[in-house]
Amino acid sequence: MENFSLERNGANVVLHISEDLDHHAAAQISKTIDVLIEKGNVKNVVFDFSGLTFMDSSGIGMVMGRYRKVHYFGGNVFVTGVGSGIDRIFSMSGLYKIVQKV
Repeated sequence: MENFSLERNGANVVLHISEDLDHHAAAQISKTIDVLIEKGNVKNVVFDFSGLTFMDSSGIGMVMGRYRKVHYFGGNVFVTGVGSGIDRIFSMSGLYKIVQKV
């Protein structure tokens, strides 16, 4: 069962993630977004975490990996809907140094 959905707006992709972001979900999301980025028609990736209830370290790796990939092609990564628990994980891991919160 997929716990994410994509929304395209030109060269921007908004990824809505619900429930858990664990190793299995992170692998699915990474694969899906990487295909879009590698086609060269994605400039910015926005992760919407408003429906997220749990994230482990694989979620951090997924965000970092997508940042590296989209940044290589001149794009940016943004996060929105970050709850207090996830915000703490992002702050402690240093993710806010590479991704912008909107």
